[in-house]
Amino acid sequence: MLEQTTLDQLWNFDDPAGSEARFRAAAADDSYDADERAELTAQLGRAIGLQGRYEEADALLDSIDADEPTVAVRVLLERGRVLNSSGHGAMAVPLFEQAAELADHLGEEFLAVDALHMLAIADSAHAETWTRSALEYASTVHDERTKRWVVSLHNNLGWTLHDAGRCTEAMVEFQLAEQWADRIGTPRQQELAREAIKACWPPARMEPPEFRMKGNSS
Repeated sequence: MLEQTTLDQLWNFDDPAGSEARFRAAAADDSYDADERAELTAQLGRAIGLQGRYEEADALLDSIDADEPTVAVRVLLERGRVLNSSGHGAMAVPLFEQAAELADHLGEEFLAVDALHMLAIADSAHAETWTRSALEYASTVHDERTKRWVVSLHNNLGWTLHDAGRCTEAMVEFQLAEQWADRIGTPRQQELAREAIKACWPPARMEPPEFRMKGNSS
């Protein structure tokens, strides 16, 4: 199966069209085995979905042979993301729940945290609970790439609390995001963590939406 860092090199979430082209080429590359090409195709579906081509993304995900368990987790995640992005968050919730459970069973820690973080987005009424669950899970892992989720999760929880008017608690989360970003985060995470603190202070000030971290932990 593919390392997450391999997928990171192909992704640019600010340029889904460019990411689509890279994943399309990679999925056709015979140097990857069949399961790896299936994983790449699932990411291709995600890139297509990010461009609003939901039916095309769904059809592509339908075409993937998901007999291999890790591939099945990725297909569940990407089906859920397509549903959520197309305005069907409630329908996405059970897919993310299945993905989280299966990923945990397989020891696929990165994907388990990803699924929990997506549950917080799709099931917004329980966003705080899901995000805290994801944080608890991520805090136990040793892989540095997976551990980096902690930065995004503290940031996301901060905005959840901020939007609920709990600004003091939100600031604590933003400060934790900054501390973790300085320890293990990317330069972009460090920048967003600092900007979130500025945007949240004074408490009455509303944040520019671009200061929210994308849910990819990068």
